Amino acid sequence: MSAKEPTAPFRAADRVSDVLARDETLVEVFVRHSAHFEKLRNRALRRAMARLVTVEQAARVASVELDVLLRDLNEAAGATSTHPVRAGSAPLGQAEVSTVPIPARRPSDLPEVLLDLRDDMRSGREPFSSIMAAVRGLENGQVLRLRTIFEPVPLFAVMAKRGFLHESRRDAPDDWSVWFWRGAPEHEHSGPERPPPAGTDGESGPTVHWLDVRGLEPPQPMVRTLAALETLPEGHELVQVNVRVPQFLLPALAERGFAFEVDESQVDRVLVHIRRTSS
Repeated sequence: MSAKEPTAPFRAADRVSDVLARDETLVEVFVRHSAHFEKLRNRALRRAMARLVTVEQAARVASVELDVLLRDLNEAAGATSTHPVRAGSAPLGQAEVSTVPIPARRPSDLPEVLLDLRDDMRSGREPFSSIMAAVRGLENGQVLRLRTIFEPVPLFAVMAKRGFLHESRRDAPDDWSVWFWRGAPEHEHSGPERPPPAGTDGESGPTVHWLDVRGLEPPQPMVRTLAALETLPEGHELVQVNVRVPQFLLPALAERGFAFEVDESQVDRVLVHIRRTSS
């Protein structure tokens, strides 16, 4: 397909592999935004990286502006649309939600199991099966440490569904350390440290559930949050992760008997801590 032929626009939820499958010359747009994307020129490495990563995740890994990257990709591909392509929007028929868990602080007193994937990834070998084999062999009380050539953002949500928390660190442009460990009640609140809500144990605190709505268009953030609160167990806390203060949600919470605290101390997110008020 010609890059100049009108076509559907790329969106944040599209995988990098699908973008390049439509027009391989678009790799130059990625590279123009960040030298990090030079890896996409390597076909073998592309097989290990591009099909796992969405445009949104790639932008985050390379620290580039998602909206600008999408605009330039669509302009280069001759994509047209009657509607603006929003940063977190998904292809038609999909409900793409940012599911990347917020990094936690790993326990420093647990033994580590090291899995170095850097050579495999540079050779284009699929690392997922090796990771899952290591996870299956991980004993309680052990931490899995991965060495990778980029931050494996899609893996975070996969591991979170299996009950794992994570922490990542960039040691060099193509050298990352990522730790995974099984969550426990005392580690479930993995956001910024804050005083425990009134009426909870100051040492252990409540069980905290995270709901990231940054990739949703209104009214979905409010709908999803209220739906999650319907099944929130007594004594638990829900933390909504948003890009702004949800002005319409707050009065709805008060009407339904929920207490809330809005934390605007983070540069890239607003946290709304929600819990039931004492009857």
